[in-house]
This record gives sequence, structure tokens and C-alpha cells, in this order.
Amino acid sequence: MSTIRRETGNALVSISDACVYHRDAIALEATSLEVRRGEFVGIIGPNGAGKTTLLTLVNGLGMLSSGRVRVNGMDPFGRQRHRLRRRVAYVAQRPFIDPRLPISVFETVMSGSFGRVGWLKRPSRDEWRRAMAALERVGVDHLADRPIGKLSGGEYQRVAIARALVQEPELFLFDEPTAAIDPQAQDEILDLIQGIHRQSGCTALYVTHDLATLPAACQRLILMKEGRIWADGPRDAMLTRGTLAALYGKHGPAALKSVAGAGA
Repeated sequence: MSTIRRETGNALVSISDACVYHRDAIALEATSLEVRRGEFVGIIGPNGAGKTTLLTLVNGLGMLSSGRVRVNGMDPFGRQRHRLRRRVAYVAQRPFIDPRLPISVFETVMSGSFGRVGWLKRPSRDEWRRAMAALERVGVDHLADRPIGKLSGGEYQRVAIARALVQEPELFLFDEPTAAIDPQAQDEILDLIQGIHRQSGCTALYVTHDLATLPAACQRLILMKEGRIWADGPRDAMLTRGTLAALYGKHGPAALKSVAGAGA
């Protein structure tokens, strides 16, 4: 299936013919993409399709073998990369954290401000208030003093989103943010993410292989397969039986069934 090319002067993310090679393996090949400001774009596909690799090009933490990447007009691999990363927030799936780690929830959220205030500068009272406001916004301000390693999966993801909010980013990157958490927490995280987009009008890229956790707000979908953007278009056109069967193979019917209640 061919890719729909979107050419616009209002692009926040612009990728042209990007390739990523890991030794002898191809992680991403001949990938071109534009994302307009304010879009909420879903990126779906089977495991190993290159979805996370694509996000690492946007935040400059990957390894671009060839091609061109620009985010807000800047090269995420160039001299301005540190300045750019302050404006790009990354929320991934919950990692394992040693419960003995002596870092509190509040301190974790405060780390989101370091890019703005600088690592060697003491945060101001405004920064402290901003961090607490972010915790309140995601509904875990009562956990401010709890060690970060002693949270449930849903609680941790709320904290990760609060940390991202403190960055005051132009672009959110969500990489399987509801993976490995219970269904009720998944629904709450999806509601929270969609509410942030609705209220702020921010730009967001949302990666998932599980269509049951695809936010309804993702009205444009990018389908990835074998390291390439396989299709790009409106949600309804992408979530058809034939398209998903071709994308997911034998798992296509199950993927389609899971869409019915996704992100409601």
C-alpha cells in the first residue's frame, strides 16, 4: 500500500528518506513523513515494524544512517539538539524501577524542568508550584512523597505524564504508554492523554501495537510494517478488515475486533 505524502508549510515534524541500520539489519528504510502542528497521529503495526525507531529519530536519541530529519525546523542530531529536546516530551511504557531507589514522585516530576532551568541551577518556587500543579492535573498529587519505585503501573504512567507536562513541550511522543497496566488504568491514561491534547492543542505521536489502546483522538494513522511506512491516512480508511489483515497477517481479524472499543 502506498504512503500518502503530506506537504505543508505548517509541519512541526519533517522526515525525508530516513534510514536506520543496525549492523546488518534494517530498522527503518526510506521513510518520509510530515506531521502538522496540532495533529494527534497514531502509529500502529506489528512488533518490530520500526515504530519506536521512528520516534527515536524525532527526539534525536536514535542513530540516523541516512536521510533528513527536522523538528520545528531544527536538526535533532545537530548542534541545537539539546535545546530541541527540551521541547519534546517522551512517555514510554513503564520501566522496572528498584523500589529501594531513594527518589520521590515529586522529585521525578521536577526532573522535567531541568531542561529549562539548567542542571546546575536551583529550581525556583515557580518551578516547584508548576511540578505540583502537574501532579494535581494527572490526579496523583497525594503521592508526591512516595518513592517512585513503589507505584502501580497506572500511577507511574500518570507521574511520567506529569513530568512531561512540566517540560512545557511542543511535541509529545507516546510509546506504548498503556502497555503492561490493567484495563481500568489503561482507560484512565487514554482519557488523560486525550484531555491534554484537547485542552492544549499540542502535537502528539502515539505508538501502539495494540489497537484496543488506540486513542479515538488519533484521526490520522500511520501504518508501519517491516521498517517502512506502509500506509498513511484517515483513521476510518486505515482500520478496515482488508487493510489490517494485510498489515498484521493472521492476527488481522483479532486486531480489527479490538478496535471497536478502542479509546472510547
